[in-house]
Amino acid sequence: MLVRTARLLPIIIIVSHPLHPSCARSATRTFWWSLGSAATAGRGLRSMEPLNTTPEVPTAKPAEYVSLAPTDTAADEETLPAGLLPGETVIKEGKAAILFPSANEVFYNPVQEFNRDLTCAVLTEFAREVLAQRGVKLVVPGESEGERVVVSLTEEADEADVQTEQENGAEGPTVNALVGERCEHGLRVLEALSASGLRSVRFALEVPGLQSVTANDFSAKAAALIGRNTDYNGVGHLLRASCRDASMLMYEMRGKKERYDVIDLDPYGSPASFLDAAVQAVSEGGLLCITCTDMAVMAGNSGETCYSKYGSVSIKAKYCHEMALRIILHSLDQRAGVYQRYIQPLLAVSVDFYIRVFVRIFTGQATVKNSASKQALVYNCVGCGSFHLQRMGRRSSNGKHVKYSPATGPPVGPECEHCGQRHQLGGPIWAEPIHDVAFVQKVLSAVSGNPSRFGTSKRIEGMLSMVTEELDDVPLYYTVDSLSSTIHCNTPPLLQFRSALLHAGHRVSLSHACKNGIKTDAPPAVIWDIMRCWEKTNPVKREKLSETSPAFKILSTEPGSEACFTVREDANPQSRKRHLTRFQENPQAFWGPKARAKAGGGIVTDLQDKSKKCQNKRKNQITDSELKNIHCKRFKQGTCTHGDRCCYSHEPEQTTE
Repeated sequence: MLVRTARLLPIIIIVSHPLHPSCARSATRTFWWSLGSAATAGRGLRSMEPLNTTPEVPTAKPAEYVSLAPTDTAADEETLPAGLLPGETVIKEGKAAILFPSANEVFYNPVQEFNRDLTCAVLTEFAREVLAQRGVKLVVPGESEGERVVVSLTEEADEADVQTEQENGAEGPTVNALVGERCEHGLRVLEALSASGLRSVRFALEVPGLQSVTANDFSAKAAALIGRNTDYNGVGHLLRASCRDASMLMYEMRGKKERYDVIDLDPYGSPASFLDAAVQAVSEGGLLCITCTDMAVMAGNSGETCYSKYGSVSIKAKYCHEMALRIILHSLDQRAGVYQRYIQPLLAVSVDFYIRVFVRIFTGQATVKNSASKQALVYNCVGCGSFHLQRMGRRSSNGKHVKYSPATGPPVGPECEHCGQRHQLGGPIWAEPIHDVAFVQKVLSAVSGNPSRFGTSKRIEGMLSMVTEELDDVPLYYTVDSLSSTIHCNTPPLLQFRSALLHAGHRVSLSHACKNGIKTDAPPAVIWDIMRCWEKTNPVKREKLSETSPAFKILSTEPGSEACFTVREDANPQSRKRHLTRFQENPQAFWGPKARAKAGGGIVTDLQDKSKKCQNKRKNQITDSELKNIHCKRFKQGTCTHGDRCCYSHEPEQTTE
């Protein structure tokens, strides 16, 4: 029910249908409310029931629909575009244009455009790989029809990959799949938490080879908006809206013939409550796309909460962002293992204030037994930041015979051998590679060869380039500035530090999760030997160091080997040489997570007000006298009885006698 007030007239008009007359469609052209129980054609896609079989369509003219916000003239209401209600705006992203209410009734974050662009790119390459086996060829606008050559960031050309791409293109599938058209043998996609439906609309308009897209949201207002956006973009033949509980919807579709090929989960906060249903509802070899925005929990601020949600204890360390990726992968593998399924990570990235993982789900009882040997505990030193991994299980093979046994440990003593401090225990985490480099190369090739397809193509190219350069068999990373801070010395240049590791015979790479991150297979002893050699040329005042500090203990030991800081040519990665966009700056003020959608509408400003209030809170401490100038919460809501005399707290001052 919507309540609208007529301008200049004391009359309240009650409308029982949420759609504007200019947007009214027949019951079959409007959005679909929920999944029915009867299966229909097309790989078990279920029928859906309309929201209201006998809707009351208002007979008033469009000009009589007045925005709740004050307007200057009635002529402004008559110039509304077709399909646009008062108080709504049109948001364009990619090839989609969605209707969005100005009130915060449905969640939308423009910052997540990179997330949606990357998902479209990954989904396209996944569909290309899967549908090629079904004799279907994808036709993407902007891509040349000739052979696709994989982008190689190494100086030596990867002739094997080029030859493979040529052979795949020479097979010549007989059926072409175009964007915006339904593919009979295509993929079935579910976006379980759609909000405005922007992501699903973009799938239907930009990703070829799709049979159907289901956009689900538990909010009735969001489901209604999805239906309107479906009609507004003309993708009703591909996209269907659903208003269901996401977990129940996925549980109902866990039959082998009813599973979805792709499931996308992008909740507001933690996806933990949806993971169990998701690993069951995705098809064999299907794609699971998951976003986590509860980084405060996964980055170590609340290790106990992280354990309750993901079955892993997070640690507040410099490598917390990559550890968050490995925590969600551990949780996925653990939940999939209950149903004799296992995961194969394709891509896992830490971006801005969230993480995004793309994994494939397979079934295999024998492979599931390897799960324990893929997980590891993390021993993190609280003094110097050195870390060690302890595998949960052990797998040994002798020909065709495979033996599983418990792991032996721990890998550290009661105290850190470098600084004498204690260790924190975190995890378990996923200790295997988090990227499929061959798949990432295909996505990178498609994006770099068609840069006009996405608005964030440059950033995608820079991000994926760093991913392909990472050491895939080395979990976690160090940061050069934290190593220098531990011993209170100047920070060595990045290229010199990388060169010292290369001269010592170890491998090294950067990390996409941290600008100053260093991934290396060198043990902590070698790293601290390099830092001791650097300190000799950049000495610190040791008389000011406390005898119990980590710096004093580390510098009291002579280096076991001399480090060479001569810069090597291979110390500078190709992505850095080409000046790719790897870590972009914040584009605007107060940029980041947005406020949660409010059920009754209205702009929620509490989150932004809190963000402004907490800026530099450690540098500029608020005194008691300044608190008197800050209004209370009731004052902001207009219910404070103190008026202009309002202050931060109205509690009576307690006097001591």
